[in-house]
Parts: sequence; C-alpha cells; structure tokens
Amino acid sequence: MNSTNDYLRRILTARVYDVARESELDFAPNLSARLNNRVYLKREDNQPVFSFKLRGAYNKMAQLSAEQRARGVFAASAGNHAQGVALAAKKVGTRAVIVMPVTTPQVKIDAVRAHGGDAVEIVLVGESYSDAFNAAVKLGSERGLTLVHPFDDADVIAGQGTVAMEILRQHQGPIHAIFVPIGGGGLIAGVAAYVKAVRPEVKIIGVQTEDSDAMARSLAAGKRVELSEVGLFSDGTAVKLVGEETFRLCREHVDEVLRVDTDALCAAIKDVFADTRSMLEPAGALAVAGAKQYAERENLREQTLIAIASGANLNFDRLRFVAERAEVGEAREALFAVTIPEERGSFRRFCTLLGARSITEFNYRIGDPTQARLFVGVQIRDRDEPARIARAFTDGGFDVLDLTHDELAKLHLRYMIGGRGDLATDELLYRFDFPERPGALARFLDALDPAWNISLFHYRNHGADYGRILVGIQVPPGDRGAFADFLTRLGYAYRDESENPAYRLLLRGD
Repeated sequence: MNSTNDYLRRILTARVYDVARESELDFAPNLSARLNNRVYLKREDNQPVFSFKLRGAYNKMAQLSAEQRARGVFAASAGNHAQGVALAAKKVGTRAVIVMPVTTPQVKIDAVRAHGGDAVEIVLVGESYSDAFNAAVKLGSERGLTLVHPFDDADVIAGQGTVAMEILRQHQGPIHAIFVPIGGGGLIAGVAAYVKAVRPEVKIIGVQTEDSDAMARSLAAGKRVELSEVGLFSDGTAVKLVGEETFRLCREHVDEVLRVDTDALCAAIKDVFADTRSMLEPAGALAVAGAKQYAERENLREQTLIAIASGANLNFDRLRFVAERAEVGEAREALFAVTIPEERGSFRRFCTLLGARSITEFNYRIGDPTQARLFVGVQIRDRDEPARIARAFTDGGFDVLDLTHDELAKLHLRYMIGGRGDLATDELLYRFDFPERPGALARFLDALDPAWNISLFHYRNHGADYGRILVGIQVPPGDRGAFADFLTRLGYAYRDESENPAYRLLLRGD
C-alpha cells in the first residue's frame, strides 16, 4: 500500500513526457457565462492518442525490466488505454497484445493499429471491458506477458496524476473544484492523491454515468460493488468493478461522486464544441456535465471550476444521436403528448396556448373520429418551463403527458406516432439492448420464438455501440410463463414497457 507521500513522489518523478504533452488549461467563455462561474477545460483530448491514457500506460512500461520488455506486455481496454499501450510499446521497443470488447468503436480499433503498427496484436473478445479483461488475463498467463492494467496499478495511477500536477502549476489561484470522469478510477485516484497532498482545500469531484456508476455505489457501500451490466454510451468509463487501489484512494481523497444521464452528456459535448470547436467522446465530456450539474445544484457563483476533458475518440456516426439528445440535455427542448378534440379550431387553440414558443417537432396522424393525439417538441428556456407549458395545456382543456424525460418516447415513439394497432390483442411491449456489430440485428430476429406474432417493431441505428429495439409481441395470457423463460434464454438486456403511459396513449389508444 502506497502512502500519500509515496504517490506524490511517484507523480513528481513519473516518466510521461517522452510521449505525452502538457495539455492546455483553456478558459471556456460561453460555458462560464451560462454558469456564472469561471470554467476551465484541461484539454487531455489534445494528447497524441486523443486521451489522457497515454500517461499511465507509458509510465508503467517505462519501469519494465529488460527481461519483461523482451517477453512483451498485455492489456485490456475499452479503447483509449489500448492506444496508449500501443504507442508506448512502439516507443520502448516491446510487443503488446491488446484485448478489447467487440463493442469498441471502430475509430479506436483503427487508432490502436495506427499507433502500434507491427508492435501490437489486437484481440476482440466479449461485450464489456470486464469480459475483455478476463480473456486478457488468461491469454497473458499462457504467453508469460506482463500486465499493463488500465487503472489499478500504482505506476499507472501516478502517470495519470501528472494531469493534476499540470493543473496546479497552470492555475495557481483559488480553485473551488476539479471535476474528473471515473471508469475504473485511475485518473481520479492520481488527481486526488496529488491535489489533496498539495492543495487540500480544492474539492475533487468524480463524475459517472447513471448506468455505469460502480465507484459511486462502492463508496456508498464502503466496499467495492460489482455491477451486473453497464451502459455503453460512455464506453470509455463502462467498468463493472473499480480497482482495489483506486477505490482505496477515492475513499481517502475524493469529496463526492456525481451521476449524470445521457442527455446531460450530449449537452456537455455540445457545450465544449461551442467553446473549442472540438468534439469530445461521451466519457471525455463527463466532467463538464458534472460541473454543470454541481454549479446548478449549489447555486454557485463566481467560482473557479476545472473539468478534465479526458478524451476525443468519438465515432462520427454518433453525432446524430448526440445532436438529437443535446437539446433536451441543455433544457432547450421539451416533449409532450397532447390530446385535443378532432374539431375545427382545436389546432388554432393549441397554437395559441404555446404562444411565441418555437415548435421543434410535430407528429400527427388521424386515427380517431373524436380525438387527435399529437407528439410535440417545444423549444424552452429553462428546466421549469415544461411544467408551465403542461399546466397551460391542462388549463386550456387539453390532456397532456410530459415526455421530456421518457426514454421510450425519445428513442422510439417519436418516430412511430400514429402507429396504433387495433388488431394487436394481447400485446406486450419490450425494449431490448444488444451489442451493435455486423449481423447483430439478424441474430436477434433469429432468436425470437416464432410461436408469438410480432405486432410492432422499431429499430434505428444511432451510431452507438449498443443497438436498441422496440418490439410488440402478441402473447396470450396462458403463454406468459413460457414468455418469461424465453426472455431469460434470450440473454439481452430488456425492459417491459407494456404499461408505459406514452405507449398506451399513442400506440394503443387506451
């Protein structure tokens, strides 16, 4: 176990600058004005591999003995650590076997090949970092290779800690908080160990996604908690179990861990683009999303906040999804299902209630002689406005359902309005997530039992690592037990949406 002084020494003497660069600490003028605080971005997205991971990987490999270098190294990674290991292997003159999940974005796989060249062997296994790590350990043992862990290693942690060393040198004035993304915990462990040794008054605040919050749960429980599954939108932080050493350091030095949702992440990506014209990956924008949430929660004013922009290895195809969700994440768009009488003047009255607000989306299809059901997107100015709009509709005599935070509506129903099925008796509605790779959709369809009729199906490729499908299946009451067994055998993450109010209103007409 290393003491705080040990880590301080390790960080001050870390060998990272043979390959890494001192990244900029950039002021974010637009974001600062919106938050009424001074926001700075630590630009680790500008590293040669477009993420901070190069620091820890090289520092670890620079410590290897000649014998270890001769045998070679192995690593498991969701993509960014792999690039650091690849470049470091080429620099120190050793071979590296790198195991990554099959869900790793192609941009990261291509980058690993480009950085490592002939020094790197790539193996794709499993659907998460944990799957890849288990496979890598077995392979490394068989070949006698040395592990370069992505986070749970003192030399790796020290290498990442050089980010904090630079921040405190670049900004010597007061700092209220430094926001750090968390996956396995290597970056925040190194940053926290250094900052608390040198400037203990500075808050260290970690940020995770709501569906990959292993560190937050572990700190709350007082022991490491392993997640059964993780969300992969922020693939760089999709870790089921944090490291032993990173957990220990976080318990000792981290002030708080925040959780943010996908919409907030997309909004943060857009915020950074507005200030820098650079496009962060979801994991790279976590700290920005956390800083925004914290400033709003604390009603903070005129403080200095630093967010580590940790990476920019973004698949271009993801931009479509990011753009769609950023407006909701920024509290600039609200979504509603509104029921109005199917009669003359109703639509005019509906528009009058909206006032001068801009309509961002409008979907309608006639399906009932007495009522019209509308799916409406409205441009808003703040997070309280959706409630005010809903009250205006209700006071105007219209039934309204606020869908702004309804995942089913945002992912699927907005593209399916008018799809009521009067013949869809005994229909159950389920959402499924599956790894997005060639042939995955066909394999999903093959797995569906032909005994039950599919009454509704929606799929849209969002350019993400996980595909999302909405399926309506007609299952007679007597078959519900067999259907439950089928769901277990299927092996995909799923959610029953049969009682979702948006579904019952817009697609069933209850």
